[in-house]
Amino acid sequence: MSSEEANSPIRSRVVLLCGPSGSGKSTLAERAGLPVLQLDDFYKDGDDPSIPPLADGQGPDWDDPGSWHADDAMAAIRALCGDGRAEIPVYSIPDNGRIGTHTLVLDGAAAFIAEGIFAAEIVRRCEAEGLLGDAICLRNRPVTTAWRRFRRDVRERRKSVPYLLHRGWRLMRAERGIVSRQVAQGADACGGAAALARIAALGSAVPVLEGAGR
Repeated sequence: MSSEEANSPIRSRVVLLCGPSGSGKSTLAERAGLPVLQLDDFYKDGDDPSIPPLADGQGPDWDDPGSWHADDAMAAIRALCGDGRAEIPVYSIPDNGRIGTHTLVLDGAAAFIAEGIFAAEIVRRCEAEGLLGDAICLRNRPVTTAWRRFRRDVRERRKSVPYLLHRGWRLMRAERGIVSRQVAQGADACGGAAALARIAALGSAVPVLEGAGR
């Protein structure tokens, strides 16, 4: 981060919304009524050799943080907090890559949501730079999450059904560990109703103007 970025005023705070894949992050973010940054748009392209492989060798591990551009996501969050707008990639999961860009504009919102399975990876960085409004991990029963995830992925034709079943079984068994890890990274685990209440309180706040660095 440059000294210019560190000294820029903060006009908005970020709510980092994480949780296992299928936990309802996107649905809750839409219901909250705040601008939303989709962190999945910062996935690496499928042919990137730095993406970690699955332990069984059956392709890349899209649930590993190494499959994601954390620095690019942070740059977008800084721009949104300081300038109220940022150029965001558009990522297509079926195409395994970026297919364009779009401009996200906050229109003066006091807070915005950045949601995705890797949101907890940048909690400490956002906190250290004074950008963090809240960090929330959505928590459900693993079976509920697995069913929601499978229905969504089939509806959106993200991958083949055999791949989705294999991944779904693996993630369901790992879900409690995923939540524990995200809590250890600085997110608070809670259900949807509590998360909405916390986001509503932050979204109604008056924007604070101060230096982003600490």
